[in-house]
Amino acid sequence: MEGQKLLFESGNELAAYAAKQINYHVMGYYPITPSTQIAEFLDQMKADGTHQISLVPAEGEHSAAGICYGASVGGGRVFNATSANGLLYALEQLPVQSGTRFPMVMNVACRTVSGPLSIKGDHSDIMYALNTGWIILFASEPQAVYDFNLCALKIAEKVKLPVIVAFDGFFTSHQKRRCYVFEQDETVRRFLGEYRPEYTALDLEHPVTIGSYMNEPDIMNNKYQLHIAMEQAREECIKVFEEFAVLSGRNYAPAQGYRTEDAEAVLFLLGSAYETAKVAVDLLREQGKKVGVCTANILRPFPAQELYECMKNAKTIMVGDRQDSYGAGGGNMSIEIGAMLQKQGSEARLLSRVYGLGGRDFYVEDAQQMLETCLESKAPQFDYLTVYEGESDLKSTQYFNVITEQEATPGITKCTFHPEQARFEVTGARVSDTCAMPKRLAPGHGACPGCGIPVNLNLLLRGIEGNVVMLFHTGCGMVVTTAYPKTSFRVPYVHNLFQNGAATLSGLVEMFRQKQRRGEYPEGEITFIMVSGDGGMDIGMGSAIGTALRGSNFILFEYDNGGYMNTGYQLSYSTPKGAKSATSHVGKYQYGKQFFHKDSPQIMAATGIPYVATVAESNPVDFIKKAAKAKGYANEYGMAYLKALSACPLNWGDKPSTERSVISAGVDCCYFPLYEVENGKTVINYNPERSNKKIPAVDWLGMMGRTKHLVHEEYAHIVQSIQEEIDRRWERLKARHESELL
Repeated sequence: MEGQKLLFESGNELAAYAAKQINYHVMGYYPITPSTQIAEFLDQMKADGTHQISLVPAEGEHSAAGICYGASVGGGRVFNATSANGLLYALEQLPVQSGTRFPMVMNVACRTVSGPLSIKGDHSDIMYALNTGWIILFASEPQAVYDFNLCALKIAEKVKLPVIVAFDGFFTSHQKRRCYVFEQDETVRRFLGEYRPEYTALDLEHPVTIGSYMNEPDIMNNKYQLHIAMEQAREECIKVFEEFAVLSGRNYAPAQGYRTEDAEAVLFLLGSAYETAKVAVDLLREQGKKVGVCTANILRPFPAQELYECMKNAKTIMVGDRQDSYGAGGGNMSIEIGAMLQKQGSEARLLSRVYGLGGRDFYVEDAQQMLETCLESKAPQFDYLTVYEGESDLKSTQYFNVITEQEATPGITKCTFHPEQARFEVTGARVSDTCAMPKRLAPGHGACPGCGIPVNLNLLLRGIEGNVVMLFHTGCGMVVTTAYPKTSFRVPYVHNLFQNGAATLSGLVEMFRQKQRRGEYPEGEITFIMVSGDGGMDIGMGSAIGTALRGSNFILFEYDNGGYMNTGYQLSYSTPKGAKSATSHVGKYQYGKQFFHKDSPQIMAATGIPYVATVAESNPVDFIKKAAKAKGYANEYGMAYLKALSACPLNWGDKPSTERSVISAGVDCCYFPLYEVENGKTVINYNPERSNKKIPAVDWLGMMGRTKHLVHEEYAHIVQSIQEEIDRRWERLKARHESELL
């Protein structure tokens, strides 16, 4: 055996450690809980100079999968990590990679698929990948996460197929265990050997076309070859496991059982629940009950024969599924094991139980209950474990009084459109007067002290009179206000995922208009508002642009807190250059985020929508007037877009009591200038130069812990580049302001 050392690490940490030892060429990634830590750990190691992997932050999981595919066809070693809806968003790309036979490794920290939104662990995501042509290994403990990551790449390159290493989100991904890793990275690289692809897109002397258009019979042959490769993987997995056992002393098989040799009842479980069930088996064995438990280390290719060997003596087999294939009478593992038993001619009784959805804990007592049910002569073939009955006569409770249209229209702002100037004029909107507006967002929410989201939402809604319907992307704003079964909103509210909020709200707006046209809904006006933030205008930018081009009638409001805050602050495309985050660490070889923040107001202005504006809590009257204008445009002329600089003390590294001054400094240094683009004409609403308030960018950067390191002399060149870019954007903005056309 090669030299090894003992670590106390989680599954995510060990996945990152394995990737570091392999020293992949490229990792394309997008943060999603609970797999995000893998990229975070790799970024920290990159800052420390312990690997050379190029970590490419995508704007969504679909693009991350595309980055990985593109890197794979270049003939190098490629890595990724994702979870839940991130896997589903990337799903379209998975058959592309397997169908063109390019190896890579992707870790999936398994998590509940939304909706409703839940970030806890079950297996509802990984089962979607069963038919993608990827080999799937499933680790039941952190040690196996490390080991399988090393074996996965060797298997992938042997059979020219990509491999998923799956494990339980939060259970295996976050729980620390004592684990062994190889002392020397070179040991891992010798085990893997050199990767020599047969063809690549970078071989100019032997040009090939990758991903050709195919008709029958070629596509039939292509899929048959994929089938052959998957069958070859059965043998290669065993060979690689055996080779790894010699190197490490740890043995793995496609399937494994615990005390199943003479068991009359066998329980099948995937992942971490297998380890829990082993304890239950021992307890029941002490009572003289012949029970056992088994699991699969490989899901694709499915280890049917190996599993049958574990189960063949049992009279009753129960399959525990941490997901449900709705309407099929069991989850995917129940279906596949049932098919396997039928092919083998087994007369064993098969029971199916769905358990642990949404991360519900699985205890030894649960495993005991499942095994004891197997020993009963009469038991339902299919059931859910540990669900509770709802109250059939329960009536929904309305915690707030309804806000009437009259109450929401106190007449404190007047918005008049002047056709000759192609502009709205707003009068009123004094801050003291707007206190008369009823609060659509109630005081009860779970936001952090100093969070800018409720501050900005309340300022926005002070300027919007009348009926309101809101849609939120996933993000902090959504999570802290809608914890089931209660809500902080006194108006109708819808949630959808980051990448599809704008399209979803456009569908709701269209339904409202159609119902009014057909006389199925009362006459009157509703202002529809979509709220985005926490990087939502990265992954959601495509949907937002498409909806803007269609001219959907609603306000898109972005609270820009400069990061993916709801997943623990990873870099967003709106994060300032040089800022440290969980995926842009500061170290000997890295100074924080490597590129400039995205100018999303200018991107949205380029779509030609009638109104785009920036707002800040430091200038409340300007904020409220622009909200009123946005309502006017959204209800009459098309989409309006507002963007607010929104504080996040927790991740900005400052104090809640100072956030107003930090926001003000962000405006005064022109990092976040206040302006509007109304029917194509740019107007600067606040010019700090004219009032002698303009400050250097470094003064603002030095107010926040995330950028405070930039004040040191060693980063002077970074600060200079930031200042130059801010100045360039400011000068261009002034030129537009002065132009008759722009």
